[in-house]
Amino acid sequence: MATTTTTSQRAWVTLLTRSSYLPGVITLAYTLQKHHSAYPLIVLTTPSLPASSLRALTLESQHNTLLRIHPTTPLLPPPSSQPTTLIAARFEDTWTKLRAFSLTHFHTCIFLDADIALFRNMDALFDDVALPKDDDDSRGGRHWLAANHACVCNLDRDAWAPDDWRPENCAYTLLAHPQALVKPAPVPHSSDPEGNPTHRLLNGGMFVYRPSAELWDAILGSFEAPSSAERLASYQFPDQDFLAEFFKDRWVSTGWQFNAIKTMRYWHEAMWRDGEVAALHYIVDKPWDRRVAGDGVAGHLGRDGVTHGWWWGVWDEWVGERREEVEEDGAGRGREVVEILEGLVARPLDEEGDRRQCDENSKRGLPVRVPDHPEMRRRSGSGCVGEGVVEKSKTEKEEEEGNRPGSIGGDGQ
Repeated sequence: MATTTTTSQRAWVTLLTRSSYLPGVITLAYTLQKHHSAYPLIVLTTPSLPASSLRALTLESQHNTLLRIHPTTPLLPPPSSQPTTLIAARFEDTWTKLRAFSLTHFHTCIFLDADIALFRNMDALFDDVALPKDDDDSRGGRHWLAANHACVCNLDRDAWAPDDWRPENCAYTLLAHPQALVKPAPVPHSSDPEGNPTHRLLNGGMFVYRPSAELWDAILGSFEAPSSAERLASYQFPDQDFLAEFFKDRWVSTGWQFNAIKTMRYWHEAMWRDGEVAALHYIVDKPWDRRVAGDGVAGHLGRDGVTHGWWWGVWDEWVGERREEVEEDGAGRGREVVEILEGLVARPLDEEGDRRQCDENSKRGLPVRVPDHPEMRRRSGSGCVGEGVVEKSKTEKEEEEGNRPGSIGGDGQ
């Protein structure tokens, strides 16, 4: 007999350990509400979170009933004699993401990083992802994960990246619209001698999973084993490297639109369409740290003005709604949460500030030109856009050139 999963058995999950990510969590919760998600957002918080940030979450939960605060404790790997190889110190906190698997009272969860914002409803992902069922798996899919491939193009040749992080090894390079939405590159089995090893790497910004006590015990046992210390210390991206290894041969890929990494917009143009983005992942520098000036430059290489502008549009909507609610109820809760958050985001630019920021960007040589993608050169050299590719329409090109997000603000339902 088929079983029915109720709304109360599903949840979005995120992690908040420091105030610098509070604007991201607030806008993540707001975009879930704006696009009419039926499921709550469980915010895992640690004792490192300042009282003011916890106060802001509590106040916001009175406006947004999807937001649920779930205190937890940090998860740290066992001591190792080897130095860690983290890309950034902030990644130390991401080990605690694994505590998402301890939420065993839910049937299905989708984890979303705190620097993600939704631009379409994607509740259907709970139903559309088919996690394989093992022979000894009575619940189905509890030993499996669904996620997105890691983009390993490394077009800017960052020194930290492994040598095989090149466009020709990226799982997204041969994908094109519209097939890319429903036919992501498969994950090759480790026994496949022809399988590209980089296609087995996942991005931990979004993943679908079915928590269980058995799975959580297995994850914790693997993580806390003294024999794992040196292996964990070698990870550059703690949580996602662990997940890729723990779920080796037990994860399936999903469409790029559910974890649309902002650099894909100009690294994978054949695949990307603004209006198809469901969840936008603001990796590296965060949009709330700097306003977008009149030159449209944003991001550490200056290429992300469009996508950062989308986030500021969401922010302005959220602030406007909270201020309207202050006028309506007079309780001051909306005013207080806005005041806390305004202390954590970049201040608006006046005319002089805009001019100074534009001058600074120009002196820094921003935006930096996007390096040519070998696959794009191959396609143009062959006289075609690529097999299965639908070229961008004139309207789509005009919208992107004019920094307009097109249909990205719609519900997508």
